[in-house]
Amino acid sequence: MGLFDKKFCDVCGEKIGLLGNRKLDDGNLCKNCAAKLSPFFSDRRHSTVEEIKQQLAYREQNQQAVAAFVCTRTLGNRTKVYIDDNNRRFMVSRASNLREANPDVIDMSQITACSYNVEEQKSEKYRTDSEGKRVSFNPPRYDYTYEFEVTIGVNSPWFNEIQFELSDDRPESRTSTEYRNLEYQANEIRAALA
Repeated sequence: MGLFDKKFCDVCGEKIGLLGNRKLDDGNLCKNCAAKLSPFFSDRRHSTVEEIKQQLAYREQNQQAVAAFVCTRTLGNRTKVYIDDNNRRFMVSRASNLREANPDVIDMSQITACSYNVEEQKSEKYRTDSEGKRVSFNPPRYDYTYEFEVTIGVNSPWFNEIQFELSDDRPESRTSTEYRNLEYQANEIRAALA
């Protein structure tokens, strides 16, 4: 089999374009079928054709769960945690059209953990000396930003965690209102999914 031989998707049977192949453990997957997989699934390359077919069947059933989902609480900024308190389910999505995005609807009993981490990013500030050269301050000075990352552990056959950044705008100080708001939101999500 040559490099430029035509390949066909082992799931749907369609011809795969030049840059559209997604390798599986025992076959090939087209980019259209790959786009239907859960956004939290990361082990495609080590999955078999049969496992991918099973997940795509689950994803079709999930569309019905999304349609039946009754959101009672929404937590977060851009990436949101939607909670259906009556049916004890939740989903995580960044999309504005949930039915089209088909986020995984997960039962609260599947949660194994929920935590958040604040990662500090630091970059040095510089000044220009009398010769026009860029030099460090003495002592060095830094600009800071803080990234809030939420991790929800789940017991699912397709993935074991959902990880997302809480905000696109990273605060620059631990004492800022933005930092405190993100900290509050992270704790609110953790409490809701405990």
